[in-house]
Amino acid sequence: MDWNRYRFRARWSLPVPPAVVYPVLERAEDYPRWWPQVRAVDRIDDTSGVIRIRASLPYVLSFTAREVRRDPVAGVLEIAMTGDLEGWARWTLTADGSGTLARYDQEVDLNRPSLRRFAVLGRPVFRLNHALMMRAGRRGLLTYLGTD
Repeated sequence: MDWNRYRFRARWSLPVPPAVVYPVLERAEDYPRWWPQVRAVDRIDDTSGVIRIRASLPYVLSFTAREVRRDPVAGVLEIAMTGDLEGWARWTLTADGSGTLARYDQEVDLNRPSLRRFAVLGRPVFRLNHALMMRAGRRGLLTYLGTD
């Protein structure tokens, strides 16, 4: 087992339709407005940017995100990631009654040397850190959408 490889999944039930959620999620440069752990998104060009995140633990992860797929009809947004995290992340939005099920999937390798040293002992803490970040992201998005 590679202790520095992570697979994350989150499911957000949101009380608004995908047509409302998708435009918010596709504007990554606005994430810091509603997702407290996303500290900065600096555009490089139309399809890539540098993202800096800091959740509960005292470190910042920085990575370059490059758009791989943007498909509003299918409700899919996908990026490739390089830097402190190497891999991919994907949002998939589907209608759920009058609301949206926003599914987040991510597979990454942790590249930051100072964190790789804690691969075995830190793994449960890193996973909890990610879960807390995702919970805060959902709350922030609900507030941003005016539905909290």
